[in-house]
Amino acid sequence: MRQKTYFAKSEDTKIKWYVVDANNKTLGKVASKIATVLQGKHSPKYTPNIDMGYRVAVINATGVNVSGKKEQEKIYYSHSGYLGNLKSTTYEDMMKNKPEYIIKHAVKGMLPNNKLGDKLIRRLRVYRGSTHPHQAQNPEALEI
Repeated sequence: MRQKTYFAKSEDTKIKWYVVDANNKTLGKVASKIATVLQGKHSPKYTPNIDMGYRVAVINATGVNVSGKKEQEKIYYSHSGYLGNLKSTTYEDMMKNKPEYIIKHAVKGMLPNNKLGDKLIRRLRVYRGSTHPHQAQNPEALEI
């Protein structure tokens, strides 16, 4: 008897929430674990072209660490689209002003660069402090 490959359908997926505590964790390890969960690669029903229904809330974004000299040397670039308007911000300044952006930017780089990746990054919520408004969804703690 031949085995058939299982392909999940978007109607079959159920929404499931996870919570990640980023305090004293390395940025790359946190981001890769979150990207894996958002895509559903940790599930045996993984299908590459389907949003598997997983959502992730990250708390304590201000406590994330980077290794080496990245705190002083890592630079984030943004461009307005006008000539000569390339802006750069160091990791230290970004951590003071927008620590949520640091995690979201790292995860976005690990997701597919297509419409599905754009859809998956919207399933990520990042919070500075240790509280989040998703208690009603009964989130499961995700260990890293």
